[in-house]
Amino acid sequence: MSATGSARGALAATAVACGVSVAGIYYAQPLLPALAAAFGTSPAAAAVVVTAGQLGYTAGLLLVVPLGDGRDRRRLATALLLLAAPAAALAALAPALWVLAVAVVLLGLAGTAAQVLVALTATGAGPGRRGRAVGTVMGGLTAGILLARVVSGALAEAAGWRAVYAAAAVLLAGTALLVHRALPRPAPPPAAAAAPVRYRSLLAGPLLLLLREPALRLRCAHGFLAFAAFSAFWTSCAFLLAAPPFGFGEAAIGLFGLAGLAGVVFAQPAGRLCDRGYARRASSGSTALMAVSFAVLALGRGSLVALAAGAVLLDLGLRGVQTANQQQIYARLPTAAHSRVTTAYMTCYFAGGATGSALSAALYARAGWTGVCLLGAALAAAPLLRSRLAPTTTEETP
Repeated sequence: MSATGSARGALAATAVACGVSVAGIYYAQPLLPALAAAFGTSPAAAAVVVTAGQLGYTAGLLLVVPLGDGRDRRRLATALLLLAAPAAALAALAPALWVLAVAVVLLGLAGTAAQVLVALTATGAGPGRRGRAVGTVMGGLTAGILLARVVSGALAEAAGWRAVYAAAAVLLAGTALLVHRALPRPAPPPAAAAAPVRYRSLLAGPLLLLLREPALRLRCAHGFLAFAAFSAFWTSCAFLLAAPPFGFGEAAIGLFGLAGLAGVVFAQPAGRLCDRGYARRASSGSTALMAVSFAVLALGRGSLVALAAGAVLLDLGLRGVQTANQQQIYARLPTAAHSRVTTAYMTCYFAGGATGSALSAALYARAGWTGVCLLGAALAAAPLLRSRLAPTTTEETP
């Protein structure tokens, strides 16, 4: 196989591994009614499983991902995937809800293998193809999130919820083998750089980078606001689809999430723009697209077509923003700090998602769908006011 073909195969394997590793956090979302019935509890109590996955993922971002700057990222990702396989098996065999929650915490923690692989990809790609490479693996990650809900619901309906986690255990073990075999071994570090970085320094690294790097703060703020807007829509969308005139059940609501697959396609073109020196335009255009999407979504209160079209535009915009942000922070900062950069950025990103979800749920009860769309538009458009986020000198100059 040629070097180009080998590189493409490794990139495809990385994209698949990102999707499989992060999917473990989202399997439980369509399973909550089945879990409540199986363990004799309320749907609200069963929702602790979803929270457990997010907590595990956050812990992994803070405590595990920074290790990639002091360890072999390929081996670290493989080890996390190998940890995820028995965690999924434990979930499949869980005799009580708390055992399932513990297993899903471990799945969430191990799911940060995806972020280790993103940093690995950014480091290994040359400056002229970093945007496309990162866009490809982020597309795999996004597909994993979206397909996890659909596959989980369909498999649970056919064979029960335990079959979902049993299948995940096999898939994770196979993915660990794929990463081990398909990804190239890293070159040994120079003798001068052979001394390992202390774990305490690695943990403090993301905060220190945020304090001293204005460009990173800008991109983190942008990511926070973009994912807050995205989550504001998807959190309240379930309420809207369950109510008249739609009256959808859980399975149909889950299938609606496939509208987000459009964003997977957009990550590659956005990455190419970044690689050609137009990251600012890609970022600004994608941000504007997100803001405009909420005007279309506002019409979706009574139109499924408008709601689906707005969801596609929103996801296209988010993937463009995400690709531009990550291409820029990886290009500006040394490769030896890419894992710590990933921790800083993704922690802010998921904090934005949690904030957007909380604000949206509260606002939907008081101001309805119109209030949610106004909130989303405000959050999405805020990064366009660049002078209020950071001086323009921190931005790239195409």
